[in-house]
Amino acid sequence: MSANIPEPVLHPTPILSLRPTQMTLGMTEVHQKRQAWKTKVSVKLAEFLAAHMVPVIKGLGGEPYLTDHHHLARALYEEGVKSVYITVIADLSRLPKDHFWNMMDFHGWTHPYDSKGRRREYSDLPKTIKTMEDDPYRSLAGLLRTHGGFAKDSTPFSEFLWADFLRPRIKAKTIRSDFGAALTEALTLAKSGEADYLPGWSGPHSYPQPQSGKAKRQKSKRKKAGAALSSQAAG
Repeated sequence: MSANIPEPVLHPTPILSLRPTQMTLGMTEVHQKRQAWKTKVSVKLAEFLAAHMVPVIKGLGGEPYLTDHHHLARALYEEGVKSVYITVIADLSRLPKDHFWNMMDFHGWTHPYDSKGRRREYSDLPKTIKTMEDDPYRSLAGLLRTHGGFAKDSTPFSEFLWADFLRPRIKAKTIRSDFGAALTEALTLAKSGEADYLPGWSGPHSYPQPQSGKAKRQKSKRKKAGAALSSQAAG
């Protein structure tokens, strides 16, 4: 199979056979997807699953490694759905373990970071989606995007990059006690120049650059010198 041509698998694949390629989820997003499922989708299960095939890498031992839609898979599992359809986007099953993970990392198909933003060993990745832990900052980043804080972007795991940006700037207890206040704060931060390196940033394209104390003193000296020259010329 060519690695460039996705291969749909039209027979049901058990959700618990999918190997996660990230450590955490935003459980707020999972909850939202569960609610949407209950109100709009559950009566058309087969039709929905056919339209929402999940992308996987055929990896070690031929197992399917989930590269996206972790939240959807977890939401479906919690709603009692046992299987989904998959799309195989690459077959790396013949590679030795170290080479496999090097390729996964190179293509941006894995994000082995925990709920504190710390990189972990690949062996620490959860074995199934039901054991993935909650990262409140991933929940905040997900809601930030849906509220226009940043644009949807093709960069792999972009919401996690935003989560890591918010992590040192908003207290976890604020997210837990007043999610609305945390979201308001996140929306302000997302439009600032501090976030301009992140995927999907949609803030203003010009903003004042912070100046060091030395730069400010030099600017003040230049201003005074200019004023003195103007005074001499006027005299």
